[in-house]
Amino acid sequence: MTEHAVAHVDQLEEDRALRVKAGDQTLIVLRHNGQVRAYQAGCPHAGAPLEEGAICEDRLICPWHKAAFALNDGEVTEPPALASLKRYPAQVRGDYLWVDDQPAHAPLPAPQGAGRTFIVVGAGAAGSAAVASLHRQGFAGQLLWIDPEADPAYDRTALSKFVIAGQQTPAQVPALLDDEVLAWPNLRRVRGNVSGLDAVNKHITLADGQQLTYDAALLATGGVPQRPAIPGAQLPGSFVLRSRDDAARVLEQARNSRRAVIIGDSFIGLEAASALRQLGLEVQVVSRHETPLARQVGHPVSRALRRLHEQNGVVFHTATEPASLEGHERVEAVMLTNGERLAADLVLFGTGVTPATHLAQGLPLGDDHSLIVDSGLRAAPGLWAVGDMVNFPLAGHPLRIEHWRVAQQQACLAAENMLGAQREYSDVPFFWSLQHGKTLEVLGHGRAWNAIELTGDADGMNFVALLCVDEQVESVVACGHRALLAMLSQRMKRPLSRGEALALIHS
Repeated sequence: MTEHAVAHVDQLEEDRALRVKAGDQTLIVLRHNGQVRAYQAGCPHAGAPLEEGAICEDRLICPWHKAAFALNDGEVTEPPALASLKRYPAQVRGDYLWVDDQPAHAPLPAPQGAGRTFIVVGAGAAGSAAVASLHRQGFAGQLLWIDPEADPAYDRTALSKFVIAGQQTPAQVPALLDDEVLAWPNLRRVRGNVSGLDAVNKHITLADGQQLTYDAALLATGGVPQRPAIPGAQLPGSFVLRSRDDAARVLEQARNSRRAVIIGDSFIGLEAASALRQLGLEVQVVSRHETPLARQVGHPVSRALRRLHEQNGVVFHTATEPASLEGHERVEAVMLTNGERLAADLVLFGTGVTPATHLAQGLPLGDDHSLIVDSGLRAAPGLWAVGDMVNFPLAGHPLRIEHWRVAQQQACLAAENMLGAQREYSDVPFFWSLQHGKTLEVLGHGRAWNAIELTGDADGMNFVALLCVDEQVESVVACGHRALLAMLSQRMKRPLSRGEALALIHS
């Protein structure tokens, strides 16, 4: 253990992180409420430089994906990071800040839940977040983690952004959990499919007939990608994109293709269009909408997104739908309802998912077959559910949100409630999308906005758009303003007026 003088005290501004070196360690140091602290410089999730983030509401927020950490001790408080920051001993002596180059030992949580059996079904973003949360909270019982994939718990967001663009191999997709969690003695991973759930008697049955009894269980089964009910939708060369294996198949086909057709202008469809253009394919997008995602991002941003894609060679076919896929042994063309025929070597469906609620027999379901949960994400006594599969109340409105980080937020909260907490979900949804080198960020959930306040240049992809209901900000859509969105990810947990938001944008 060696101390290093890393900064002069005059460099330590209140609530502003400073990147420094302590021997071989790259750290950030910051002063908050008069106390100076030192933490690892990169976010545990994807290595984002934390000094470029924001400090708000006693939190340090990652600039890239809005993970949040408590300023006083570095404890992770919001995903997608699932581990806390390493803290390094620091003290001011004379005119300099001295920092040890070895991290302080993190205190162990008090054990809780000894003798109980918890089950988590699903090992995507939500299931992984729940396991990590239970580990951080000191769960001392037995945790069974069930999923059919051989190597689950990976970052699915990389599939449409990087893998099918050829920038990452499927094997290079980052894992969600570190080795410490995966080696946790209380954790037993069970590979298999769940065939039945008895929520009254708290039994889960596996496809091989094995029956498991639980004290508390979490369903995190996500959604099932949809293929439209049209002739030829199952032809070889047509794909959905959900898993690492799906991405590997799409990439293999793309490398042997010249022409791709994307069905649907969803975020995953647009990301796939961008990725396949990077591989050099001719890409056409089929959509019912004149411009993509107008309801989610507002018309000015929607128009700018279409222009961005067209400037990069993507061709749109709008106000139409696929009527059929044609081909002899594999897909050769997409026939549209307007009579057009689009030649294709590869077809990718970006047409949404169906909630994977096949286990929820006898539990209340919504019209879209999502599982209805309460504000604490409880579906039945001792049973919680989160993510794409659930309909949950937010600010008094029933919602189903297919956002990766929302699923993680909910899973962390549900894990606390499984241990006896009584928390209610009231976090701010956030997601991001990478298209043709531009990062679009969306914060909040614009249910029924009636006004848009646009600051900046939408066509130049450097803007902030406020989607409002009258004078109340419901959602913020931005490109090129990561630190601002990081700050707003905490500030929007309370009502935010249009006037205050504009003041923050221009401050």
